[in-house]
Amino acid sequence: MTWQGWAQIAVFAALIAAVVQPLGGYIARIADGSSRVVRLFAPVETRLYRVAGIDPAEEQTWVGYALALLAFHIAGIVALYALQRLQAVLPLNPQQMDAVAPDLALNTAVSFATNTSWQSYGGETTMSYLTQMAGLVVQSFLSGASGIAVALALVRGFARRSARTIGNFWVDMTRVTLYVLLPVCIVATLILVWQGVPQTLGPYVSATTLEGATQVLARGPVASQVAIAVLSGDGGGFFNANASHPFENPTALTGMLEMLLIFLIGVALTNSFGRLVGDQRQGWALFAAMAVMFAVGLVTVYTGETTPNHAFAGFDVNQAPGLAQAGGNMEGKEVRFGPAQSALFATVSTASSDGAVDSMHDSFMPLSGLMLLSNMMLDEVIVGGPGSGLFGMLLFAIVAVFAAGLMIGRTPEYLGKKLEGNEVKMTMLALLCVPACILGLTAAAAVLPAGLVGLENAGPHGFSEALYGYTSAAATNGSAFAGLNANTIFYNLTLATAMFAGRFIVIVPVLCIAGMLAAKRIVPTSSGTLPTHGPQFVALLVGVAAIVGGLTFFPAVALGPLAELFAM
Repeated sequence: MTWQGWAQIAVFAALIAAVVQPLGGYIARIADGSSRVVRLFAPVETRLYRVAGIDPAEEQTWVGYALALLAFHIAGIVALYALQRLQAVLPLNPQQMDAVAPDLALNTAVSFATNTSWQSYGGETTMSYLTQMAGLVVQSFLSGASGIAVALALVRGFARRSARTIGNFWVDMTRVTLYVLLPVCIVATLILVWQGVPQTLGPYVSATTLEGATQVLARGPVASQVAIAVLSGDGGGFFNANASHPFENPTALTGMLEMLLIFLIGVALTNSFGRLVGDQRQGWALFAAMAVMFAVGLVTVYTGETTPNHAFAGFDVNQAPGLAQAGGNMEGKEVRFGPAQSALFATVSTASSDGAVDSMHDSFMPLSGLMLLSNMMLDEVIVGGPGSGLFGMLLFAIVAVFAAGLMIGRTPEYLGKKLEGNEVKMTMLALLCVPACILGLTAAAAVLPAGLVGLENAGPHGFSEALYGYTSAAATNGSAFAGLNANTIFYNLTLATAMFAGRFIVIVPVLCIAGMLAAKRIVPTSSGTLPTHGPQFVALLVGVAAIVGGLTFFPAVALGPLAELFAM
């Protein structure tokens, strides 16, 4: 570890902390319609609603909200699937890309519609410009916006009293896209272009190397895709190498910008939550819980990647940091970044639902790989994706309050709403469906020939590759231990199943909870009410998340990264 590495981490943390309150306040005003931006662009909104046949004043019950969301994204899956299958005969295909295979097209369509961006393909060799722009980029906007919309619906459930409705899905989607995602992406795209990220519809170009060989340099509308991919929690790269490619991440500034964009909305929504429920301390408590878990993960990964690799113990290899080298475990690292930025980027990526990478997670040390897995196994609540991190953390808050209520013998309540049997059942359904997908599908892949054939490694590391793949898919992350050859019919279909279930079987119970809470009255605070804004509650919340995750996944990680660690 070096002071430069810690300085980089400190700068990132300071920038994130500085943006929480101003951006959180802006999103809260967008959500309740009080922002001057909403009033300024009201004519644009009105025309969009009129064309779509939507009455923005008509709010929906949780059932109507959920049906609108599901229908919208199923239509998106069908449209993106068709675009991939027909891209060979469609325009903006200067490289004459063939149609995408049916199983891969389905996997990719589900991936981007669920905000996962799992990629079983190399973007520059598989997707046309039209597919990248009209398909993947559009779904990145829409899947990110829908996650934020669900979080806002759940917050309304806590804030409202004796209400039958939780908002209007179409209004939430429109406002988040127009006033949050689009403006930030325009600015980020311009910065990326300034730093050297391509943004062109021109064909690939050929260059002659110093050895006299010819190399084809892929390019395209890269900057606009990278901006929304990292901001929306999607993470899908234009190039197969993702953020380790110099055309996606050319400088230290772009690396820092991309990491900030990954966390930007997730952290800000904690403040939006506090404002909308009338107590900003509640939002700061959730932010503190996220920060504690993120710090534990980051320190573990950074320590692991700067520790000498024991596999080189018998060789004359200098792994100490110095003027000529970063030191530590450089296998799988982009040499421009080294262990410090790679550890930070990997932790940011897996603590969110983004999945962008600037190094090979398959080459991380076992303890680091374990921590990256753990970040996702906690249902992406350590900041998480835009919206999904907030409602995931609120699910754990419900469990924490319920457990505390049992211990002190009181009916549990959170933010003045009594939590009864139905709310707790829906919470557990939402929290357990992701582990069920991960463990069930990993078990199938570990014993079926179709699953085993996709593993590049045997033993514990091979098991970790499969476990990481399904964890990433069900947690809507999209990063990978890339030793897994996932572009097979078996993996394309099973990973698509995990992505669909991990997104929508979580969202539907969350919306149900929102509807049930909105219908309840606010219970006045009494001397026996558990405070949910102080250090005690933060500790309880972190403890509940860690215990639930540990009890659920310890046997699986013991067979994978822990077994590999002890073998070393």
